[in-house]
Amino acid sequence: MTTFPKLVIFDCDGVLVDSERIAVRIQVEVGAELGWPLTADEVIEKFVGRSAASVGELIAARLGAGPAAAWQQRFEDLNRDAVDTELVAVDGIHEALAALTLPTCVASSGSHEKMRHTLGHTGLRAHFEGRIFSATEVAHGKPAPDLFLHAARQMGVDPAACVVVEDSKYGVQAARSAGMRALGYAGGLTPAHWLEGPDTVVFDDMRKLPTLLTEI
Repeated sequence: MTTFPKLVIFDCDGVLVDSERIAVRIQVEVGAELGWPLTADEVIEKFVGRSAASVGELIAARLGAGPAAAWQQRFEDLNRDAVDTELVAVDGIHEALAALTLPTCVASSGSHEKMRHTLGHTGLRAHFEGRIFSATEVAHGKPAPDLFLHAARQMGVDPAACVVVEDSKYGVQAARSAGMRALGYAGGLTPAHWLEGPDTVVFDDMRKLPTLLTEI
């Protein structure tokens, strides 16, 4: 028997805030500057959904620790400036949140500082105040299940009663590993087929989220 959802766990980047388009463009730019030319598709495949620490490990393995640290700093500087001028909420998310009656929280690969900035800038932070969890709080980031299990524990909800809203292949993998159902949002950069799999429903319009939660 399927457990009716008791908690909706949202990823942040690409699900609540439309930040992935900005981040991918800047990763391509920084990679060209620092010696690892990457296409946008390669950045999406290798980086999107991972924590900063995990991305840093990939860059260090390719370029070394020094260049990886320089890459991270350069990315953070450029990304912060771009967020201030370009970032918007994901289309339809304000309407979806207004229609939800289930408890919600955020569990993101981003840092708390980053989420304060992006969620604050888009007017979404008040929806989740006191219920925001970061990969910096756990030993292993996505695709490991640690972050989602941590969020469920903090919210006092059994993993089987949680539904995760994700837009990355690493995120839906983490949800499955945590024993949670997933709603894979394919309205952004990630190809829909990357999100498909067991216990996962793929959708492309955030306004459909409240209805999907009654059907999953």
